Amino acid sequence: MRTISEITHNGKPLQDILDDHKKWVAGKGGTSANLTRADLTGADLRGAYLRSAYLTRADLRGAYLRGADLRGAD
Repeated sequence: MRTISEITHNGKPLQDILDDHKKWVAGKGGTSANLTRADLTGADLRGAYLRSAYLTRADLRGAYLRGADLRGAD
């Protein structure tokens, strides 16, 4: 299983993307998480804050999503 700290998307660490996304959702700056076509296979996304994130065509095969907030995610 891959941890969030081991994953990058478009050259940016996934942890940074998720941190910015959480700020964006809270209205405190940041940017929306665009994980379109992200390779998240086997990712340990337990408890990840993915609310309203863009996940179009993201590969989530084998990803562990227990407790992840996916409300409004695409």
